Amino acid sequence: MTTSHPPAPRPVDVVVIGAGQAGLSAAYHLKRRDFVSVGRARSGDRTFVVLDAEDGPGGAWRHRWESLTMATVNGIFELPGMAVPGVDRTAPSRRALPVYFADYEKHFDLDVRRPVRVRSVRRGGDGPDDGAGEHLVVVAEHGSDTHAGADPSRGSGAERWAAGYVINATGTWSRPFWPRYPGQETFRGRQLHVHDYVAAEEFAGQRVVIVGAGISATQLLEEISLVADTFWVTRRPIEWETGPAPANFSAAIDRVADRTRRGLPPESVISVTGQFRGPWIERAEARGVLVRHPMFTRIEPDGVRMPDGRLEEAGVILWATGFRPAVAHLAPLGLRTTEGGIRVDSGRALDEPRLFLIGYGPSQSTVGANRAGRDAVRAIVADTRP
Repeated sequence: MTTSHPPAPRPVDVVVIGAGQAGLSAAYHLKRRDFVSVGRARSGDRTFVVLDAEDGPGGAWRHRWESLTMATVNGIFELPGMAVPGVDRTAPSRRALPVYFADYEKHFDLDVRRPVRVRSVRRGGDGPDDGAGEHLVVVAEHGSDTHAGADPSRGSGAERWAAGYVINATGTWSRPFWPRYPGQETFRGRQLHVHDYVAAEEFAGQRVVIVGAGISATQLLEEISLVADTFWVTRRPIEWETGPAPANFSAAIDRVADRTRRGLPPESVISVTGQFRGPWIERAEARGVLVRHPMFTRIEPDGVRMPDGRLEEAGVILWATGFRPAVAHLAPLGLRTTEGGIRVDSGRALDEPRLFLIGYGPSQSTVGANRAGRDAVRAIVADTRP
């Protein structure tokens, strides 16, 4: 009886995990530094591969709600080296931006492999048939790929890569955060996270409790309040800011960066800078629906119980409570601190210098993700320079 063994990991200089804003930025800068996609490489080339779990280009933009148009997209989303073409500002971002991402991948010949889901990253030698420990082993699974331009020869199954470096750019969209409150399981209405929100019309005529203090919460408060009765709650009072950009933005980034260096869970930049009065805020206030209430103490079958004891009836609870980094596949590296974070400085894992986490902590913004991709590649080039 013969025992089958998995094939040896395929060597590659850099594995990029994720093809959203941060991952494509990293791939672009690798190309600029003369790294070659592993599918196009010749002997002696420095190589990289981009693995993406989505069925097609666009990253998390593919899943945003329909009413999030190009006019209301928060922040800068332009990828390095290629301007966003003129688009209809009323077009849903979930349709317009994946087209831009697809054109970007094709223009720079990034050869993204998808759908490929990375299951684990471990040090060489930690698993059977991994080889020596001078590389990181990336274990992934891929399925039949039907998007335009796919390579049907890739088929489906498992694959392993022996990487000199890993650039992790998996973002947060796949890990919506659901807080736990007493009585949550007794609620007879519907509970959903922003992750699963589609359109306000599905709540027409109902009473909707909206939980959260961020941009998504306030945008959806304004939108849903047009067709439903809304009740907005947050854990803390809102710190409203004015002006086109936060005066303390650099200080906020520094504070988030300090947390990640110490291995604390990343903190969102908005929690430091405060909430800005976008046009949706002004519209909600003008209609009298921008009314913040303190957080409820428990959930009951027909609504939420407030601190003063009254019951606020509701048919829907919408949790606009943010996301957490999608880094479970990095667990075999043993990097998580007792505080729950990973020690990262300038995008590099302090306890595993062959790993970079971009779009993590201070680089969560689109501008930050672009810069983090560039900086990770610069560090890799510096490490490997003869």
